[in-house]
Amino acid sequence: MSNETFDSVWDAIEDTAAEAENMKLRSGLMMALEQHINRQGWTQGEAAKRLGVTQPRVSDLMRGKIHLFSLDTLVNMVVAAGLHVEMRVLDAA
Repeated sequence: MSNETFDSVWDAIEDTAAEAENMKLRSGLMMALEQHINRQGWTQGEAAKRLGVTQPRVSDLMRGKIHLFSLDTLVNMVVAAGLHVEMRVLDAA
């Protein structure tokens, strides 16, 4: 058993740093969308209409099926939800 520690679960389970960063961004966008949908009290059908996707797609989002969503798709959904995305690029630790 290794005593190695990680800053994120994605750092621990992804093969490369690039894949881990991609997953961190995708998971953050998915969580923001899920929280927004819940705060608004939208049904999955209503969320689908507002986000320009199908209800099963919203179900996938709400169930955390991260492998089904690209960064581009999630950014488009965030904007359609009336939210704004900001990005910061920092030196690696």
